[in-house]
Amino acid sequence: MEGGFLSGQMLIAMPGIGDPRFERSLVLLCAHDHDHAMGIAVNRPIEGLTVPDLLERLEIKADADLDEDLVLLGGPVEMERGFVVHTDDYHAEHSLDLGGGLSLTTTREVLEAMGRRDPQPRRAILTLGYAGWGAGQLEREIRQNVWLTVEADEALVFDGDYDTKWARALGKLGIDPQFLSAEAGQA
Repeated sequence: MEGGFLSGQMLIAMPGIGDPRFERSLVLLCAHDHDHAMGIAVNRPIEGLTVPDLLERLEIKADADLDEDLVLLGGPVEMERGFVVHTDDYHAEHSLDLGGGLSLTTTREVLEAMGRRDPQPRRAILTLGYAGWGAGQLEREIRQNVWLTVEADEALVFDGDYDTKWARALGKLGIDPQFLSAEAGQA
């Protein structure tokens, strides 16, 4: 956590977050500084929209046999804009290094790479939209116990078991989700 910022970390939404768009969300923070924060939810699949479907709609030729991975809803901001989180074995000119072996790319080039056999990222997820926070907003939400933070890892970011990612992220912190409450207490 460089300079108190959380880029490359994951946010775990606490029960009772008060915003159904983020209920049980797991968000990879791609950028965080004094002025803003930006992240991608990694556990909110868009039912019925697969990566091959989206590539076909964008008229991107796929030479490789693509898995029927679902496209994810990265967040409520600019939901028509695509983001690819991928392993850092693939690098495009405008890729953003997130640390921990992860990168973010928003160019068509990475979509074309996903459709090829080689070179392409070893692992990747395609999302539409992102989550954003203004100056100091995320820090306030963390102080208000809206979010917990945890180290990102490939299993949490890339695996397709979306229903268990939130609970597994809590488990990395030693927290059993069945013991969490949406109600705040006072000591």
